[in-house]
Amino acid sequence: MNMNNSFKIKIYYEDTDAGGVVYYANYLKFMERARTEYLASRGIDVSDYHNKGFVFAVVDAEIHYKHPAKLGDIIEIITDIIEITKVTIKIKHIIRKNETILVEAVIRLACINPEGKPQRIPEEINKALLIPLVKSE
Repeated sequence: MNMNNSFKIKIYYEDTDAGGVVYYANYLKFMERARTEYLASRGIDVSDYHNKGFVFAVVDAEIHYKHPAKLGDIIEIITDIIEITKVTIKIKHIIRKNETILVEAVIRLACINPEGKPQRIPEEINKALLIPLVKSE
């Protein structure tokens, strides 16, 4: 497994619901952070592209909740690209605590312009996403 596609988060009180487990919608925020860090590890600055008029919007989210994360847990989000088209990127996230899978999700992003119209993903992003990362030692 590539070290650069892994992102760890500690669960704070603000992440939990009245039952003391992570509120289900917060997993989407955790995946967003992991995606941003994954892209950064490949030299893609999301805010820079946003300022150039390339916005990546979530258009599909398929999420399977298997086990809850709880206050104080350290969870790991593994991010992998599974498909790239001219305007979309499909990403798989696995959220786990140690070896236990908590959540599995497939998120599809569309590249849009500031007016919300689909546009082609910049070639440099495609290249950066298609090149396998070298495992850091």
